[in-house]
Formats: sequence, structure tokens, C-alpha cells
Amino acid sequence: MRRGDSAAVEPSRVPSSARAQVQAKKKIPETDAIFDQIHLVNARADASEHQLRISVDAKAAVKVGQLSRNGLTRKLVEALDHDFAPDAVVVPVGILVPKTGELWIDIVKSPVTADAIADVVEGWWHATRPRFPGIDWLLVDQDNGPENNSHRTQFMARMVKFADTARLHVELAYYPPYHSKYNPIERCWAALEHYWNGDLLDSLDAVAGFASNMTWKGMHPVVQFVQRVYTKGVTLADAAMREVEARLKRHPTLGRWFVNIDFTPP
Repeated sequence: MRRGDSAAVEPSRVPSSARAQVQAKKKIPETDAIFDQIHLVNARADASEHQLRISVDAKAAVKVGQLSRNGLTRKLVEALDHDFAPDAVVVPVGILVPKTGELWIDIVKSPVTADAIADVVEGWWHATRPRFPGIDWLLVDQDNGPENNSHRTQFMARMVKFADTARLHVELAYYPPYHSKYNPIERCWAALEHYWNGDLLDSLDAVAGFASNMTWKGMHPVVQFVQRVYTKGVTLADAAMREVEARLKRHPTLGRWFVNIDFTPP
């Protein structure tokens, strides 16, 4: 196994009996139904020539500076032995294509908001679309976070706009609460933590360098910095959100967790 790779089982393919053994006690009534539906939509997308599945998530914030990170190191480093303020805090936002193992990481220098996540998805698609000429349906696996859940007005507005401009059918699938570890990209974050464990992330270049040099499925990820500074708290007025909601096709019983968006021709 290459360093940085993972042997973890695809979460949507974990049998229900095995899931029952590893799921936390915190569980909502819909958890099993959500996993069954995720397995269904993921399998359908992976088998289709016209659909593409991606896994999206923001990693935990990374402190940049000469700070101890409490890990084993592969070389001699000198870190401050007190909890001083970091020089900067950045948040990697990633996109994984489970079918090919391709990984894209955008490093955001400001708070990760609904607009930040939407920009990463749009930027990734703009850069990679020529490689997928037959794709007209994009399935987005993600966690039900505060900035990207299906009732976050700004995020849903951005996804509707993205569907229209990209001329894509966009499908959003959310993993249930307390089970975000099953989102495929979470294993990439674990591999990255293992790769840079114990080394000093004392500059932005160091963060980008380690992220670029790790491997996932034998490939290096595409890594870039996001220069835009995002502002928290951007929301839609009720009237505007009603227009957005009219474009959403929610699952009849799991509408919070599964949403389809058809694009509107110009």
C-alpha cells in the first residue's frame, strides 16, 4: 500500500449489519433509510456513463506557524512549546472523484462559507469538465454541515445557479448526522493528517507542499489557494428563497437529505 492511500471500505457499500456495529449511539430515526438511499444513488451514478459522483468536504482548520502538532516526525524540527497564536489559519476544502481516485484541494484563507464551498465545486467543474464530455448529471456526496445543508439558503441558491450555468442536473446527497466519517473524502483527510503528522506547518507554502506531495490512489492531488475572502452570514430573503425552493425536487420522505436540481435552459 502506498503511503497516504487507504484500505477503508467504500462507505455506501458497507453492509447494514456491519454499519450497525460501527455506528455511534447518536442516531436519528432516518439513519438507516438515508444510508440505503445513499447506496442506491451512488451505485446508480457509478454505473452510468452520463453521471459522475464527487465527494465534497471541508477539513478541520489548520493552524499555520511554528507550533507543536503532537506527532511523530520524520526529521528534527523545533516547535514552540506553548500554545501561541498561529500565524494564520486555513481550511482545505476537497473534492474526491471516488470512481477514479482523483483529488482536488482548495486551501481557503478565510472562513469556509456556503459561497466558499460553491466556488470550489464550480471551479473544479470548470477546470475538469473537458475530461467528462458525456456527463450531464453530477451527484454530490457531502456532510450535512451548517454551511452546505439543504436548508442553507445561500448554498442552495448557488447550487441552482451552478446547475443552470453548467447545464447540469445536480443531485445533492447528505450523509446522516454523526456519520460523516462515511463520506469518502474523509479518508483523504485522514491520509493527509498521517502524511504531515509531526512536521511543522510553519508557512502557507509548507501546507500546500505537504498537500501536493501526498498520494491518494497513487496520484498527487491538485492543490491551489483560494484568494477570495469570504463573509459569514450571507442569506436570502424569504421571497428569494421561495423561488429557489421551487426549483428543488426533494425526496418524498428524506427531503432534507436528497435534493435534485434540473437546469433551466437559457
